Amino acid sequence: MRVALLLALALLLAAAAWVRLAPMDPARWHADPGQGQDGPNSATLRQPHPLPPAQALAVLAAVAEATPRTSRLAGSPQDGRITWVTRSRIWGFADFTTAAAAPEGEGSLLVLHARARFGYSDLGVNRARLAAWAAALPQ
Repeated sequence: MRVALLLALALLLAAAAWVRLAPMDPARWHADPGQGQDGPNSATLRQPHPLPPAQALAVLAAVAEATPRTSRLAGSPQDGRITWVTRSRIWGFADFTTAAAAPEGEGSLLVLHARARFGYSDLGVNRARLAAWAAALPQ
């Protein structure tokens, strides 16, 4: 019985380590957010913004990077696309959010796509994060 418990604990620790230490390949995750498809563990948001694209992305970057456990994986406002990774509090599951901005009228259109790396359902976490970021954007 003790061996079984130790084996179960070792497997649990190995799974937790994999979730936190698995490689994050920017070439895979730093993709065009307009090509993303919504699913049970992803969400897409299109948000007009009055600023030009690079400035709108810079404002969004400030909002995103103020989010706990969020860091930039790739890109910059000058590149026209940024990808962030946000980790869950307890297990450290990685969610990737990519944003791009394109000119639209006098301002720009921000397109954000958030998706979970692991699992089938994120319980709406990515959709909620996109809504919170959009609500926090200064106009």
